[in-house]
Amino acid sequence: MEVADLKILFFDVGGILLSNGWGHEAREEAAKRFKLDYAEVNALHNFIFNVYEIGSITLDEYLDTVIFNHPRDFVREDFKDFIYSTSVELPMLQFLKDWKKDCGFRIISVNNEGKELNDYRVRKFKLHECFDAFVSSCEVKMRKPDPGIWQLAMGIAQASPQQCVYFDDRKMFVDTAQKLGIRSFQHTSLESTKKILETLKKENLKTK
Repeated sequence: MEVADLKILFFDVGGILLSNGWGHEAREEAAKRFKLDYAEVNALHNFIFNVYEIGSITLDEYLDTVIFNHPRDFVREDFKDFIYSTSVELPMLQFLKDWKKDCGFRIISVNNEGKELNDYRVRKFKLHECFDAFVSSCEVKMRKPDPGIWQLAMGIAQASPQQCVYFDDRKMFVDTAQKLGIRSFQHTSLESTKKILETLKKENLKTK
């Protein structure tokens, strides 16, 4: 295949293939289950979670600041187990695993995720079955919407913006990738993204 014909698909994970790793819904549920002050937890979370996502602190250090800054009547491991349990598979994941088998594309994850959550989700949901590489914020010390994370992904893929396509459920991240010259789509449903992928597959076959 000519280099000009190469296509790389970049995919976000949370909100497309899996639920968000530790989104506001999960934090609200944690507040109810563990009898926490949600407003306090959320404020502290918003201050420090970005630091966790770029790998500068561990999950335990994040929890020290956000949860275990007060004496609690539950243990750390129970709370961490709850965090992991909030990750669930979305229908798009199995479709992408099956579609990748003969799609003709390399598929790379570009995602914001803390180290422990990222490792757990890759292992638990067998994300290696749909991704050839992972450009995760915790490993590369950058997080979306920093343009550098997409530039790094393109460097890893050895591909130009015109050779790449990006999918994300968040419009802000789609817009940032588009500004870099990457053809980008906002994921809104399984059916709409399936149609886009099938169209890309047909386009790719025509260039061979």
